[in-house]
Amino acid sequence: MAKEEYYPLFETRRRKGRLMYRVFSFSLLIGIWSIWVYRLSYIPKEDGKWVWIGLLCAELWFGFYWFLRQALRWNPIFRQPFPERLTQSRYENMLPKVDIFVCTANPDIEPPIMVINTVLSVMAYDYPTEKLSVYLSDDGGSDVTFYALLEASKFAKHWLPFCKRFKVEPRSPDAYFKTLDTCPNNAKEFLAIKRMYQDMESRVENASKLGKVPEETYSKHKEFSEWGSYSSKRDHDTILHILLHRKDNARDEDGFVMPTLVYLAREKRPQFQHNFKAGAMNSLIRVSSMISNGKIILNVDCDMYSNNSQSIRDALCFFMDEEKGHEIAFVQAPQGFENITKNDIYGGSFRIPHEVDLHGFDGFGGPMYIGTGCFHRRDALCGRKYSDQYKIDWKNANDENIDHMIKEVSLQELEEKSKTLASCTYEENTSWGKEMGLLYGCVVEDVITGLYILCKGWKSVYYNPTRRPFLGLTPTTLPESLVQHKRWSEGQFQIVLSKFSPIWYASGLINPGLQMSYCYYNLWALNSIPTLYYSIIPSLYLLKGIPLFPQISSPWFIPFAYVIVGDSTYCLLEFLRVGGTIKGWWNELRMWVYKRTSSYLFAFVDNMLKVFGFSNSNFIISTKVAEENVSQRYEKEIIEFGNSSPMLTLLATLAMLNLFCLVGMLLKEVVSSIRIFEAMLLQVLLSGVLVLINIPIYQGLFLRKDKGRLPRSVAVKSTTLALSACVLFNYLS
Repeated sequence: MAKEEYYPLFETRRRKGRLMYRVFSFSLLIGIWSIWVYRLSYIPKEDGKWVWIGLLCAELWFGFYWFLRQALRWNPIFRQPFPERLTQSRYENMLPKVDIFVCTANPDIEPPIMVINTVLSVMAYDYPTEKLSVYLSDDGGSDVTFYALLEASKFAKHWLPFCKRFKVEPRSPDAYFKTLDTCPNNAKEFLAIKRMYQDMESRVENASKLGKVPEETYSKHKEFSEWGSYSSKRDHDTILHILLHRKDNARDEDGFVMPTLVYLAREKRPQFQHNFKAGAMNSLIRVSSMISNGKIILNVDCDMYSNNSQSIRDALCFFMDEEKGHEIAFVQAPQGFENITKNDIYGGSFRIPHEVDLHGFDGFGGPMYIGTGCFHRRDALCGRKYSDQYKIDWKNANDENIDHMIKEVSLQELEEKSKTLASCTYEENTSWGKEMGLLYGCVVEDVITGLYILCKGWKSVYYNPTRRPFLGLTPTTLPESLVQHKRWSEGQFQIVLSKFSPIWYASGLINPGLQMSYCYYNLWALNSIPTLYYSIIPSLYLLKGIPLFPQISSPWFIPFAYVIVGDSTYCLLEFLRVGGTIKGWWNELRMWVYKRTSSYLFAFVDNMLKVFGFSNSNFIISTKVAEENVSQRYEKEIIEFGNSSPMLTLLATLAMLNLFCLVGMLLKEVVSSIRIFEAMLLQVLLSGVLVLINIPIYQGLFLRKDKGRLPRSVAVKSTTLALSACVLFNYLS
């Protein structure tokens, strides 16, 4: 029999204009070298020597970090799958089982109605339902969350047929109904399903507000009995229920088999480490291996609903390609956010990471695993090392042993067998969390796990379609955004300090360009010190009238001007190219300064405290809902401060210090301002840009009256600290 002709399931394209960018980056490199030469050549012999050396160290770091960034722009590639080729009989008949993991941890921060909208969206994928299994991990162990999932399992029997019948997009009910301004052609069916959803939504939200499940539901469903012996969310047995399964003849209203649906609250005991999301994911990997054992695993955060019903088929194009698919461990999709404002006031859309950086990662072997929206090969996630001989026979990929075992036992017996896999003691004396599953001991368990997998010889793929595969929520206040970045940067730096550091562990195991790319992200926290130095010292010396940069008439002024203008212009054009606005770029620049001088600084300090044994990791969940007034201010793009946290106090103090220094210089030297601008133009510009960036802080301190302003206590503390620093430096130094 003749061999069927091979058609690739995806193609790879390289970005145009790479040569032009390389020439430009080389010219910037010459400028950076010139700045270093200037600093080394003009070190003062006495006064200001150490200040000058401090600037040299900061500029050495900025230059080195810029060099790391070049790896992400040196060789970006773009992927295009051909899902229509999967419809050919040779592929359609051997589509693998897919297990989908949804993780939640706190019903107060992650409302159950939001969680089940995500669950319903992934249950409704355009994929054979008998090969689809959805698992909800509830680390909060909430009976209200289970009640919501129970309600969703009933509603799904009507929602899934509706989605297929009318090709609904997106398939999160809440998102779908919000996108429609007018009633569609299928008015009767639409109104019926919408009314059904609203009834379910009302029941779930009432239970969430009361914090308890209705009594009649408790007595009707024996599954709730397990909460009768429930001590607390940190001390309880494994709770596992299979709500939908083909063995139970679970079918929708059209008579088609429903996807498997499983609820899991793993065992928790105070004396055992539960390892946060990594522990939850590892429990899901083991439990799912007993119930469905899909060869492909998709994990999503509970607020990240499916926005494209074809995403599974798109991802499978990479795994199932006959020539290159066997090399791929995971396919990472970008995070999308439905609540981003036009000018993205907190930089929450991650335009540059998603549209530029991850494509750069892909050019050297694959993107990072970023925790959600990621399709995994189960074998790779479970610690298997890549081998050239490794290839899946997709025709026989679906585990017949599992199917046979399930036929031999009841669902209750299957639940009991699976519970042991989620117990606290199961991982003792095993490789779980060390070499298997997600790795423990790091706040960003996703990034370190992805790096470890790539170091085992696997590759990954970044798939960035025009329509975002997943949509979620981004923080709507500045404190939330700063805390989120503090956690991420703390975890990224933990990787550098760990045994799996890209600097030494990955050397020789992955492409040097990929090492540089990982280091660019892993070293976020170290940016805090030089940025803080540059935000304070030049401004204080401006107040005193002492120049720290070459004057405008000096030839050494040229490299400073070229590097500043050249890199800033490139960054602006790059931001506009990926769909941003000029104001959005300015907001991104503001957040760049705020993160480096607060989030990254606190992350660096916390890491140092951990090194010396003075601190422990705490996983902080970002709030997924906002008060009405907060949402209104967010939509108007008014920065929300609202508290007196140490990070906000630090930012306010730096803002006031730069304002005092700039105004003080102008007041002292108003008569001879021409001479000062000629001699200290770069310092004036630096201080002036910092003042302009901080205008929202000045408004929050002194002009705004709403609840989102900075508290009076912050205004008093920041003004006092900044003024004291200026006075002491001016008169005592």
